[in-house]
Amino acid sequence: MQEVSGSTPLSSTSFQKPGCESSRASLHLEPEPFATRLAFMTSPIQTGLETLDETQIVRVAGASITVGGLVSALVILLIALIASRLVTRALRRVRERSERSRQALYLLERLSGYAIIIIGVMTALSAAGFNIASLAVFAGALGIGVGLGLQGVVKEFVSGIFLIFDRMVSVGDYIEISDIEVRGAIMEIGPRATRIRTNDNVNVVIPNSRLIEQPVINWTLKGDTRRIHIPFSVAYGSDRGKVRDAVLAAARGSPFTLPETEARKSQVWLTAFGESGLDFELLVWPTREAVKRPAAMNAAYTWLIADALEAACVEVPFPQTDLRIRSAFGLEGDEALQRLGYGKGQTPPHPAPQPPRPTANDAADDLMAETADEIALEPEPRTPPERGAG
Repeated sequence: MQEVSGSTPLSSTSFQKPGCESSRASLHLEPEPFATRLAFMTSPIQTGLETLDETQIVRVAGASITVGGLVSALVILLIALIASRLVTRALRRVRERSERSRQALYLLERLSGYAIIIIGVMTALSAAGFNIASLAVFAGALGIGVGLGLQGVVKEFVSGIFLIFDRMVSVGDYIEISDIEVRGAIMEIGPRATRIRTNDNVNVVIPNSRLIEQPVINWTLKGDTRRIHIPFSVAYGSDRGKVRDAVLAAARGSPFTLPETEARKSQVWLTAFGESGLDFELLVWPTREAVKRPAAMNAAYTWLIADALEAACVEVPFPQTDLRIRSAFGLEGDEALQRLGYGKGQTPPHPAPQPPRPTANDAADDLMAETADEIALEPEPRTPPERGAG
């Protein structure tokens, strides 16, 4: 068998028929009749659109407003509004998921939305045919008209910007407006008003200027908490030290009480001698979440105090009136009792008074601590130099 040497591989060109390449080239050179017909059919429409684009509607401040410019301006405004909504929504989601820097994210959210809208309006005016530099006089006159006609709206808008930058009240703070009896958390600071949601899930809309011009109580300013006072009473004759220990143990064991420090500790004060018993107050530092629900917090601590007094066998007073008769039928003492039929003989002697057990006075300790701090801060008085006899 003989081997074939020097054979060349077969290529695809060897099977092509002569004249095929020239025929393909001739096909590319020929124009397509469909494209020609389409261009011929759409040429009147294109000419009409160009004419409509250049059609002048009105001339304002030396600038001619055309239909094409007006359509372009409307499209730019629509894109700006959509972009502002998307950016603010994305930043809001990031702020809701973040545990830190929520105020900075809220500030960035508001400023980004305003900036996108302002840039969109300026670009739309330029696309419509207005010369921004030549609108200075027109803008001044428009500003005066807006200031007179929309003075209240501009006032609320500027007040909202001040609230965002001032940060004395921020989103998430729990505030109280005493004159209208509104307490709730700030949910949103808008361009016109601030939305406050109460613990009953009631949304109250307050004008922004109201939070600047009128007094507002911020219970959680800059993420801090506050001390609350829970009043309660016990019957006369109760052991004050026993009452204090029982109530403090209950307050310290509560999950919504902050751990005690040297500056913030739970205390029990005796505040007054009431008509039916001794009036006390529990002073406690609750958590920030508990401060935002004052009604539930007060009810929870009152329940804890009632359980603690009941467990310590301390009597809770109720309204009562003692009636003492000094004389009856002209008689006094045992004779009067015998005449009324309430026993005979002398009344049993009163037991000898026991020496009082020393108890802790939280109010005195608190007062002495503050006094010591003030003394330490005050400079020592200087003694004047003695004058000579001459």
